[in-house]
Amino acid sequence: MEMVLLIGIPATGKSSFCRERFFRTHVRLNLDMLGTRHREKLLLDACLAAKAKFVVDNTNLSLAERARFLAPAKAAGFRVVSYFFESKVADAVRRNAGRPCGERIPEKAIPGASNRLELPSIAEGFDQLFFVRLAGDNQFTLEQWRP
Repeated sequence: MEMVLLIGIPATGKSSFCRERFFRTHVRLNLDMLGTRHREKLLLDACLAAKAKFVVDNTNLSLAERARFLAPAKAAGFRVVSYFFESKVADAVRRNAGRPCGERIPEKAIPGASNRLELPSIAEGFDQLFFVRLAGDNQFTLEQWRP
């Protein structure tokens, strides 16, 4: 039983990473796709009850946002792995501009998200925490988190 939690400002590669690494193995919880926190909670509860592997593909910027998933997953006996995505505003703005029109978010939302970002810590309860960097050729590099 595993929960994967992705963390990072918009347009840093979280959903691309999710598709690449977890598409065939984990249920995807994504607020953009589900539309409401109520639906998100229903799917979370279903994954926990079914002991299904799942990935939370949201920004998860704050400790409080992450705790909404982390606490119930740990209580249900899930191993929790988190990936923090390098969150440089200029890079995210550039990536966002390259998205198809219907997938772009308002540019001012990116620095706003960066201002709300609270860096993760293994002390939150993660079993593993990784730092993810997007290389120039759209390849991901992983490192163990170093506070």
